[in-house]
Amino acid sequence: MQRVLVCAIEDLPPGTMKLVPAGKFGVGVYNVGGTVYAIANYCSHEGAPLCLGAVRGTTEYAPEEPGFLRYVRDGEIVRCPWHQWEFDITTGKSLANPRKRVRTYEVDVIDGQVYLTA
Repeated sequence: MQRVLVCAIEDLPPGTMKLVPAGKFGVGVYNVGGTVYAIANYCSHEGAPLCLGAVRGTTEYAPEEPGFLRYVRDGEIVRCPWHQWEFDITTGKSLANPRKRVRTYEVDVIDGQVYLTA
């Protein structure tokens, strides 16, 4: 494992991602609401380049309106570009099957610089 400089934090505003050539498949470094996370660019389903997928939220049942869904967790979910599997950027867990996951990596912001340990 080595520490890699990703970028200055101002170059990674909330809602953006940088793909870093680290690890075996690359690592996506995401700013989710001001907190930085990193996941492998590899879908645990069939190996797709996960970080090329759309970042969005997900739906959940609205208990106050039975039978209705509401949109939640905007910007926290990446959807695989091949088969639409969804993963939580903050934990690496699959939404459909929490036993499935993608690798997460340590990220630090020090003196305005984003560092990845991979």
